[in-house]
Amino acid sequence: MEKASSPEASPKPHHKKSFVTTLMEAATLRSPSFKEDTYFISHLKSSEKKSLQELKDKLTASLGPGGQCTMWGIPLLSDDEKADVILLKFLRARDFKVSDSFHMLEKCLAWRKEFKADSVTEEELGLEELEGVVAYMHGYDREGHPVCYNAYGVFRDKDMCERMFGDEEKLNKFLRWRVQVMERGINLLHFKPGGINSIIQVTDLKDMPKRDLRVVSNQILSLFQDNYPEMVARKIFINVPWYFSMLYSMFSPFLTQRTKSKFVISRQGYAAETLYKFIRPEDVPVQYGGLSRTNDSQNGPPKPASEFTVKGGEKVNIQIEGIEGGATITWDLVVGGWDLEYSAEFVPNAEGSYTIAVEKVRKLSPWEEAIHNSFTSREAGKMILSVDNTASRRKKVAAYRYIVRKSCLD
Repeated sequence: MEKASSPEASPKPHHKKSFVTTLMEAATLRSPSFKEDTYFISHLKSSEKKSLQELKDKLTASLGPGGQCTMWGIPLLSDDEKADVILLKFLRARDFKVSDSFHMLEKCLAWRKEFKADSVTEEELGLEELEGVVAYMHGYDREGHPVCYNAYGVFRDKDMCERMFGDEEKLNKFLRWRVQVMERGINLLHFKPGGINSIIQVTDLKDMPKRDLRVVSNQILSLFQDNYPEMVARKIFINVPWYFSMLYSMFSPFLTQRTKSKFVISRQGYAAETLYKFIRPEDVPVQYGGLSRTNDSQNGPPKPASEFTVKGGEKVNIQIEGIEGGATITWDLVVGGWDLEYSAEFVPNAEGSYTIAVEKVRKLSPWEEAIHNSFTSREAGKMILSVDNTASRRKKVAAYRYIVRKSCLD
């Protein structure tokens, strides 16, 4: 049986962090730990239970005898615990002020009816070029929250901006598409006490044109704030420009602890390090330093990856032993921010056999995606994957996985 030994590091020279490096690391802002809201009625304060009942009473009175309304297919006046989860979201969004929460709920119900939000996921909007690029649901975080990725760098292209936002009709169509993506994420939620009741938003700020997107960004933000209360457990911003980090530092003292606890700000070049804290590497898209490719879901759940770190100044060897003759090994390997040397070689067990350079030593640039390769051995031996970070002082997160298929002739 084949097995992989723990990544082995070669001795490394001692590097003292420079003042600039220390400052750069400090620019990655970490928010206080986020504690998700409880939706167990027994866990609520007496004042919160009272507010929940008052909101139900207001809604009942507004609808009249026998009146009913639903949201995401859930009757809001039923005794179903799912209804309580939704109503509690509106209450929390307005600090349990019943009148304000009811007003928000009424406006949301009216908007959903006018917008036909319940059926938007079934519509063909003809914006396939945006799918999997601008906004898309992709995998789950380590706690099971669905993850929505947002990246608006494609709108640097003036022609693209014109096609999407050139007139009011185009803009409304884009907004409808963006709501469609959000609704797909909401449909993955449990709406159940103790279940998964919110999503994760990851926003890539790389190359985002601020001026051209100001109007549409404000409209999306307004739509989501007004109609999807407490639906986002955490907001992760990656590839954040230095000036954004400074602005956040200036304004964060004015934000509530609750709001700040949902924010994670990560500067440019540290996407993988940040995302790995919340999302497993096999669920992180390859463009952000993960192992997940667009069509992977067609092959079932992703194969779990093994995580490790590559310290500054060291070389790490991953040895996969017990490979039989005729077997085919397929592996994925990624190092966040790469900027190091990589190689792969097969070492036969038999004395006198030659080591095979499967992939010669090559320098990988910081923006390269995960390695994906296969090798069929003629004889028994082991595969050694090497990453050489001796030229860098930066510690990097990394992950790998592999599968060995025996020869069909056996």
